[in-house]
Amino acid sequence: MSSSLTARERVRAELTREIADVARGQLAVHGASGLSLRAVAREMGMASSAIYRYFPSRDDLLTALIIDGYDAVGEAVENAEAAVPREDHAGRWMAVCHAVRDWALAHPHEYALLYGSPVPGYRAPQDTVPAAVRDTVVYSRIVSDAHHAGALNPPGPHPPVPPSFRDDATRVRELMPDVPDDVIVRSLIAWTGLFGWISFELFGQFDNVILDRAPIFDHAMRHQARALGLPA
Repeated sequence: MSSSLTARERVRAELTREIADVARGQLAVHGASGLSLRAVAREMGMASSAIYRYFPSRDDLLTALIIDGYDAVGEAVENAEAAVPREDHAGRWMAVCHAVRDWALAHPHEYALLYGSPVPGYRAPQDTVPAAVRDTVVYSRIVSDAHHAGALNPPGPHPPVPPSFRDDATRVRELMPDVPDDVIVRSLIAWTGLFGWISFELFGQFDNVILDRAPIFDHAMRHQARALGLPA
């Protein structure tokens, strides 16, 4: 923390972090829909009126938790991907996949807040977008680098991309400059496959079915990489 902060600012920052920590604990017990500023204040021994000076509403607290969560998974992805040589596109993809899963397993309730069912009555503001796309930016860079290096060689043939996807591809292409539509489609399949697998694992769909999950996750993500066209 910067030493230029006043004592009051330091106290406020510390209390804000403490409120967020208590709220994350409540996510584990009550879920996002059951999060209550009054309950957080009660657990902290604060007056209900005092906590509203830090978070004017439950939605403001949820937004802070969501931004913190996206930043945390984004940082995990960035660090994991940065440790792999740039020319090892498949290795970078696998590092990203394992980073997301490792973070999700360590923070299941925060993962559920980010990627689970929408919270009734809550609409995420634009403030969440920069944090939300941190991991996506890394993934998109891997695909873009592999494409421009001529390293993508997907098994084929593939079904043609629907013409209606062209406008959507243009929006996605903001993160993948000059990448063709068919590569963007394969990228979306791989990315959603990653989160689908993790969600099945965390939300119980694999219970009593897949017991040794780490090896089969690694195997599945290598399949996704191959379908995308990344070399083994």
